[in-house]
Amino acid sequence: MIDKQTTLAEAIGAIPDGATAALGGNTLHRAPCAAVHEIVRQGKRGLNLVKTAGAYDVDLLCAAGCASAVSAGFVGYETPFGLAPAYRRGVETGTVEAREHVCASVIAGLRAASQGVPFMPLAGMDGSDLQAARGFARIADPYGGPSVVAIPAIAPDVAILHVQQADRSGNARIDGTRFEDVLMAQAARRVIVTAEEVVDAVEPAAVAIPGFLVNAVVEVPGGASPCSCAGVYAYDAEALKAWTAAARTPEGARAYIEDRILAVAGVGVGA
Repeated sequence: MIDKQTTLAEAIGAIPDGATAALGGNTLHRAPCAAVHEIVRQGKRGLNLVKTAGAYDVDLLCAAGCASAVSAGFVGYETPFGLAPAYRRGVETGTVEAREHVCASVIAGLRAASQGVPFMPLAGMDGSDLQAARGFARIADPYGGPSVVAIPAIAPDVAILHVQQADRSGNARIDGTRFEDVLMAQAARRVIVTAEEVVDAVEPAAVAIPGFLVNAVVEVPGGASPCSCAGVYAYDAEALKAWTAAARTPEGARAYIEDRILAVAGVGVGA
């Protein structure tokens, strides 16, 4: 058995500035928030974030100046908390590039990378301005059918995923909806898994992400908070209200980050 367990600071420290980073989970659910907080503490810069639908994780990284681009189909907090103010401000001021997608095109790009091909055909984009806005090419069906859009491969330098349980070899169990986490692990060059608990062995039938895909494992109880983690805790409505209120201005976001993230020591085994 290869022991891949490490500290959160060490795992995140291996991510270079300018990396393309895929973030697991979806909107308010099972986002790798503890890892995102550590990215902020370490002052990473120039990250291209990849996610089908982001919320707190993407918004916070934009507010902290860590993200320079976001490739996503949606960024917002679902009905209770509205849109993502820091992400929006970053796009409007030009500090963050919105590499707009639909969720299906993010998935198609990840699938292409996971299969080692340069693009993945995608139907269903006819009538949308997105094809022209992003410069997505169309290709003819060699078998005589209608042409389709070709989505370029999205190969993240790192995927950062939070799960309910993992073992020290990196085998990870995900309870509830898996979202795009498994696909991100297959497409990325490096995978960091944070887990509610690290155990000696995950039941083989329960493994969602096999250990051979994983480079680093960190035990972080509460590692998705203030987002939810299925079967463990719900999202923290008060914390999300506090953040979205603070994030409406650069000054508010800066104060929140300084008080609630930068002032908090890193977590994880040995940290």
